[in-house]
Amino acid sequence: MAEIRIHRDHELGLARARELAWQWAEQVEQKFDMACTVHEGADEDTVEFTRSGVKGELTVAANRFELVAQLGFLLGAFKATIESEIEKELDALLAAQKKVPGKKKPG
Repeated sequence: MAEIRIHRDHELGLARARELAWQWAEQVEQKFDMACTVHEGADEDTVEFTRSGVKGELTVAANRFELVAQLGFLLGAFKATIESEIEKELDALLAAQKKVPGKKKPG
């Protein structure tokens, strides 16, 4: 069974990270037909996601995201493509948080 592990540090705090994780969950539910369940905790949340051939968790903390997914035999052949797509989606959400409306870059 192929495994995907993705770690991203951030400085969003738990409340904003939680909002991003919910956005991510909604995107993968729609785009990849995943079933997602969010378990809120005091210090971190877990977003469980599953569909035929994929099962995983996204851990959401005040300073990091950690995703671990197991791919079934058939999807294992596409591990690199799937991992790249997940990274792209997560990085896009994080990059959007760094843009502050109304401020221009110096120079």
